[in-house]
Amino acid sequence: MPDVIGPAPAAPVAAAAPGACRRLTLPRTTAAVPLARALVRTALGEIGSDVPERPDRDTAELLTAELVANAVEHTSGEGPIELIVELLAAPGGCQIEVHDPDPAAPGQLACPDPDAEVDPWQEHGRGLLLIRALSSDCGHRPTPHGKAVWFTLPRVPSQRSRPRR
Repeated sequence: MPDVIGPAPAAPVAAAAPGACRRLTLPRTTAAVPLARALVRTALGEIGSDVPERPDRDTAELLTAELVANAVEHTSGEGPIELIVELLAAPGGCQIEVHDPDPAAPGQLACPDPDAEVDPWQEHGRGLLLIRALSSDCGHRPTPHGKAVWFTLPRVPSQRSRPRR
């Protein structure tokens, strides 16, 4: 199993400006999912609390977990999985990519069949549906060593906590 390489050393909040990027090499095991979620939460948490709009961390974690779980469960080939979290410049938001060694397309990610029905009792098959529904854009592309599957999330207004009574 390849060594797990952690994210770059923590940078000051100012470095979490658009264009900031974090990478993590993950093992092709189920242990990759919580590691990926933690990196996304940390990377998006580095955006200062004074920033009025930022990507939704919960949605980013959920969609990242789906992509990483798919890469672990459904891809062939040798080699690790790589996770890339990038903060985007205008109009803002983030893009998250999962690279795996399998060049095969990930199914109905970008072009769903509008007539296909989703079985709510089925245990599998809703991950790509979630990614299409909750991201502002998604897709996949070939890489020299397999493919990258990605999604983007827009900036959303920060929630202000209401005073307790």
